[in-house]
Amino acid sequence: MRINTKCSVAVHCLLFLHEYGETQRVTSGILALSTGCNPVVIRNLISALKKAGIVEVAGGKGGTRLCRSPEEITLYQIYKAVDPGCLDDLVGIHPLPSALCPIGRNIRTVLAVPYGKLQADVRKSLESSTLADIVAEYRSAQGQEG
Repeated sequence: MRINTKCSVAVHCLLFLHEYGETQRVTSGILALSTGCNPVVIRNLISALKKAGIVEVAGGKGGTRLCRSPEEITLYQIYKAVDPGCLDDLVGIHPLPSALCPIGRNIRTVLAVPYGKLQADVRKSLESSTLADIVAEYRSAQGQEG
């Protein structure tokens, strides 16, 4: 019950694209080296981000770049792009509660409200953070200014 690592790898790639995409051709191979992931994993993530309108990929020699400003890209958009069922899978309910038990028969109903609130809170939190916030945090960690 945690956010899939696809999201952090995607954020890593987007941060890399923001920092270096205007000065060099960024390929899945370069992103794979930076993230420590297999290039196929990176290509799949980039494909999902492209489908979501977050990045664009040049034909021919390749290369990926952001197609929106970091202020317009939320963590929720990234998360949803790379893991479409993200919030549905955030908290699970055991799959086979006993229908013979009063608690087993009602556990899904009992947990629907608190789990729904948790999902809404996570979504709101992810929607309030942008790639621009991540860029600022990265630059701060590097001792750079915005």
